[in-house]
Amino acid sequence: MKSVVLGTRGSALALAQVDLTTKALAGALPELVVERRIFVTRGDQKLDLSLIRVSEAGGKGLFTKELEDALLSGAIDVAVHSLKDLPGQNPAGLEVTAVLERAATADLLITRTPRTLRDLPTGALLGTSSVRRARQLQWLRPDVRIEEWRGNVQTRLRKLAERTDVEGIVLAQAGLERLGHDLRDGTLVTEQGRFFVASLAEDLLPAIGQGAIALQSRADRPEVTEVLRHIDHTATHLAIRAERELQRLLAGDCALPVGVRTSLANGRIAMRAILFGEADAPPKIAESAAETPEAVAAAVFAGLEMA
Repeated sequence: MKSVVLGTRGSALALAQVDLTTKALAGALPELVVERRIFVTRGDQKLDLSLIRVSEAGGKGLFTKELEDALLSGAIDVAVHSLKDLPGQNPAGLEVTAVLERAATADLLITRTPRTLRDLPTGALLGTSSVRRARQLQWLRPDVRIEEWRGNVQTRLRKLAERTDVEGIVLAQAGLERLGHDLRDGTLVTEQGRFFVASLAEDLLPAIGQGAIALQSRADRPEVTEVLRHIDHTATHLAIRAERELQRLLAGDCALPVGVRTSLANGRIAMRAILFGEADAPPKIAESAAETPEAVAAAVFAGLEMA
């Protein structure tokens, strides 16, 4: 192939992910011409849909369907996704062909004054659009109240600056860093003001695919597969295969209240997962290790079933 067309959403974060993909392709295949096309998804349009009340949101494909339709029609060659937005199963004829090297998977607590999850005041109000984050936060701190906040990073930070009744919001470290924010001193300085940052890495298990950029293409386009092979990060792809296999076994979409942490060491894949069911029920937790993604996902799924 002499050129490739990438499809993406138009948010600042989505465009940053396309920039990373373009840079990776330029490094591996300097003669390749890379173009991009921007799409507006249903999730971008319907800001009134609740991502915490999954049945209202319609669940699967809120942020991916328009890109996947463009792939199937041949309008684009590759769809660039935040992997955590992808439903558990690809539409027929599509596959996650490659993933870039995974960024940090931690969630971050963003506040106006220095706070950790443990020293939030009793009854603190937090903003998030993630059911996974909401359920884990309220499991760890039953007194904490959750308000659903949607919108891009800038919108949420502006709202936090204006809402003195809200203690903080939860955002992904990978997204903030991809937007160019340096968080190493524990602060986040933006046009919306100066905020404080506390890692929740020891408290919350990440979303399936969190921190990874997925490159999706048609299974019947071997020339595209060959291009993407040059930028596929093997270790990340192994971890992602395990997480998405667990997602498939759970028959879940990106809004399923499940958190997963996956690591690779000494030829084995280790996974720990937490799954929430009924509102008042304690979560199910399981962990295992195996040599293949499918084996570790099956073992963790069995553990969740028995928990």
